[in-house]
Order: sequence, then structure tokens, then C-alpha cells
Amino acid sequence: MKQIIAFFFFTFLSLTVQAQNRGLPDFTELVEKQGPAVVNISTTQVVHGNNRNAQPFPFDEDDPAFELFRRFMPKQPGMPGTPNSPGAPRDFESRSLGSGFIVGADGFILTNAHVVDSADEILVRLSDKREFKAKIIGSDKRTDIALIKIDVTGLPTVRLGDPSVLKVGEWVVAIGSPFGFDSSVTAGIVSAKGRSLPQENFVPFIQTDAAINPGNSGGPLFNMKGEVVGINSQIYSRSGGFMGISFAIPIDVAMDVQGQLRANGKVSRGRIGVVIQEVSKELAESFGLPKTQGAAVNAIEKGSPADKAGIEPGDVILKFDGKAVNTSSELPRLVGATRPGTKVSIQIWRKGATKDLSVVIGEIPEEKVSVKNGKSPKPVEQAANRLGLVLSELTSEQKRDLKVTGGLLVEDIRGNAARAELRPGDVILSLIARGVSTDIKTTEQFNQLLTQFDKASNITLLVRRGEIQTFLTIKGLPDKKGE
Repeated sequence: MKQIIAFFFFTFLSLTVQAQNRGLPDFTELVEKQGPAVVNISTTQVVHGNNRNAQPFPFDEDDPAFELFRRFMPKQPGMPGTPNSPGAPRDFESRSLGSGFIVGADGFILTNAHVVDSADEILVRLSDKREFKAKIIGSDKRTDIALIKIDVTGLPTVRLGDPSVLKVGEWVVAIGSPFGFDSSVTAGIVSAKGRSLPQENFVPFIQTDAAINPGNSGGPLFNMKGEVVGINSQIYSRSGGFMGISFAIPIDVAMDVQGQLRANGKVSRGRIGVVIQEVSKELAESFGLPKTQGAAVNAIEKGSPADKAGIEPGDVILKFDGKAVNTSSELPRLVGATRPGTKVSIQIWRKGATKDLSVVIGEIPEEKVSVKNGKSPKPVEQAANRLGLVLSELTSEQKRDLKVTGGLLVEDIRGNAARAELRPGDVILSLIARGVSTDIKTTEQFNQLLTQFDKASNITLLVRRGEIQTFLTIKGLPDKKGE
């Protein structure tokens, strides 16, 4: 009997220990094996004294983290606020810190583009304290990936994993140099996958709650197998420090970029020349879509691959090269990953039915900034319509400047229309409802169209706002006599 009791006791104890081990993982072996492949990166940039807008710290003066860096980072000769510095502007060195990891035993290292951007000198310190000057092989700002190299061989390298098999809730480990503290290890879980961030169209970020701070940028994110699944790139913070939300670039995206950088020194991406937005529930109803999916096309660049393929504003792209487009954020990634010159099929939704088109992928040009200023004459104001919109017809000069043949200018907004996020200065180009899109030419035509819908109807407006076009949905119309 005692033997039976002892057997069950030790079995229970063994299962308890196993459960504890599963709940509280041990990272020591992972860190011992993979830590030597993680490096510290410090950069120096010479800022000329006549550049009065230059900051010696990686934060603006109104950023709360600026004060932290001002107090604890060593000041360089000639920096503003340095004791005994001459009154006249002088050159000074701006220094920044980051992390990276070795992907080639012959000295190739991956990091973030923003870590090495504009650096005059890059210094890499290995885990064994050896230091080497590095050169930039290539950098891609769109994905924030940079490939650098040091002249040494026989280095330890990381093992690469597959981010597609990561699961939300899975343990992950970050190793880097936050605030210059080498080989700092933090752990957390995968909070979400495929995150889209503003102005980041080509990266489906991995979100984690592993502690990431300034200096961790460019460092690896490991799974529990000791494989790199991402590159720590950004944090969401109101203070400049960690607040529980960090973002990593999936390693498969990074390795594709580094392969192109190593071969060509630059990254080539596909484009089709469309402006898109997310398909909301209301927008899907207006288009007559059976479910909320796809990327709604707001505008087409004239002469672009999409224009030549016959894609039109108001179309909804459902599939690209046979792959479903579930959300609008997926389309730029699919197109960008396609080699320019490739002919692919695109399935669109137009006027209540699907249609297949073929498009030859173009190439994204170098980034450029377009600024357009100028004022248009104020048109004659009209009375508010059923929606509470005060509209006026465009002048010939306005149509020419906007390169449109029709449309109504929003002069003022009252009542129900305010809930659709319309703004004075918007130009209404078309009205979409029940799967039918109608181009708007005159106020009389627009007001007549509104009489065809009852109070329960939802309508969608294609609106021109500055240099972009967007769809805005108005839920529920006021009574035909007005609110």
C-alpha cells in the first residue's frame, strides 16, 4: 500500500514540476547559445555647427525622453549647453546606439535602417568585447532594414525561424543593448501578428510585450527554439520608454530585403498605381459585397499599370495573383513582393459582380515629396441639402486644377453629414449605394439622387481631399423634409 501511495505521490510531483516548467520557461540555454551572435552598434555623425536645427540626441526637445538623454548622455565638445564652449557655432559629434545580429560568419550583420542612417562612422562591438568598424552594404527605409559588414571571419551566427508558424501567446525573447547596456535579455509573448502601422505598408509587424527600449532597435526576437523570428524595430510609447507594446519586423521579410541589398545594393518592389482604403461593413453594403473584404480603390494614377489594366475608382480588389485580399493592408505587401514586369491576375468587384483582369507590375520609384499650394476662388454658396451639406459646383479652374470633370465642393457641414467625417473643402465625386456608383456633376443631380433613399439607407461618397481620394459612408439618412 505504501508503495502505491509513494508511486502516485511521485507521479503527481513529476506532473506538477512539468506544469511549472511549461508555465515558467527557462531562457538560460537559449541566451547562452544565441547571445554571442548579437552585437552592439554605435554610430557617430558629425553635425555642423551652422546647422542650428540639428539635435545631438535621438529625440526632439519636446519629447519627455529628451530630458533623460540630456542628463545621462555625455556631452560632446561644441554641443549646445556644454560648459566653456565658444559662443560661435562649432561642429559636434552626434552619437546613437542600437543592436544587430550576425547572419553571416564572414561579417554580415542585420540591423534597422534608422540605426545606421546618416552615420559617418559605425562601430560594432561583439559579445567578446572586440570592436570593428562596419560599412553599409545597403539600406531600405521602407522596411527599416539595413545590412552592414565587418571585416572578420569565423563569427557565430543566429538560426532563422519561420514567423508564419508563430502563435499569439507564444513566448519570445529579445536580446539587445537598451540605453547601451550590452546583451540585455527581456522576455514576453506574441501579442498579435500582421499588425499594420501608419506609413508602414510593406511590413506585417509582430507585436510583443517583451520590454524594448531605445538601443534595442535592430536586435533579434527569438522563439523558444532559439530561432530568430523578427527584428525589433519600434515601440508604442508616450514617454520614450517601454509601455508594453513593441513591434518586430518578421525575419522572412528582412531576409528577402537583405538578399536584394547584398546582390544589388537596393530593393526593387512592384506597384500598380492605385490609392486604396479599407472596406468597412457600411462600404461593403454600399458596393453590394456579400461580405466585408478586399481593398476599395479610391483613385488610379494615370498611365499606371492599374490604369492600363482597366481598373477603375470604385472597384474593390478581392484577389491578387490568386491570393485573397482580406484587408486593404494586405494588398501593398502582395504587390510590393512581386517582381516588376510580372504579369498577374487581379479579381475585382464592380457593379455587383466579380471580374478578372490582368496587370503587368510596375516598379516603385524613388521616394519623393510633392507639395502643392494655392487658393481657388470661392464658389457661390448653395442652400443646405437633405444631408445638411452646403455644396457648390466647381469652377472650370478648380476642375482643371483637380483634374476632374465634375464634383461638388463642400462649403459647410450640418447635421447627419458631420458623422461621416466630411470636412469643408472636400469635393464629392460620386455617390455609391446598392452596388451602383453615380458620378456627381451638379447640385441638382445630387439632391435628386438623395430623394431616392429612405431613412434606413446607407450611402457612400467618393470624396477628393487634397491630393487623395477616400470613401466616406453616411449611415441612415434624415427624413426627406430635413432633421
